[in-house]
Amino acid sequence: MKKLILLAVLALALPTAVFASSNIDYTNSGGTLAGSSSGLSLNGSTLIAINSGSGLVTGSNLGSVSFQTGSLLSGSLQTGGTFAAGGSFTVTDSSNATLFSGTFSGPVTWTMLTLSNGTHNYTLTGSLSGTTGSGYSTVGATVQLTINTGKSFFNGCTRISSGDTNVVVPEPGSLSLLGTGLVAIGGAIRRKLKA
Repeated sequence: MKKLILLAVLALALPTAVFASSNIDYTNSGGTLAGSSSGLSLNGSTLIAINSGSGLVTGSNLGSVSFQTGSLLSGSLQTGGTFAAGGSFTVTDSSNATLFSGTFSGPVTWTMLTLSNGTHNYTLTGSLSGTTGSGYSTVGATVQLTINTGKSFFNGCTRISSGDTNVVVPEPGSLSLLGTGLVAIGGAIRRKLKA
């Protein structure tokens, strides 16, 4: 009976191991953000930092970040709005190898902030889902800040000041632990049924 209870506790504990994960944080700078009612797109933004479980790597050109949102659902390009999920989101390294590839998994918000001096800043925020370059399924979020547009409103094209994209990656060790645990439980059940 004790063994059966121990197996039940083990079976309940193992699935939590799957949720163990690490975050990878990508920081980008510059690039051109263009937009219309069809969506917003970022091109030419340089990857300047990668912060992961292996540590922080910085440089002037570690790769690039680009994206395309879905179409405008509500609001406007000038005063802020919401864009549809979908589109694409890609982070590549300096050799053009893919580090992350995915899509916007929910609506993308486009927010205008009027500063006290009457100038405008815009922020794009969206959730992501996709895969890492090594093939792991992942989710994440991005925040992209525009360069201050002065007292003018967004006219369809502006520069990005900086951006931050954070993706959550399951740790391979956790997946191995789950697999090993499931094999052990299967073996114990098999022995129990033979007896």
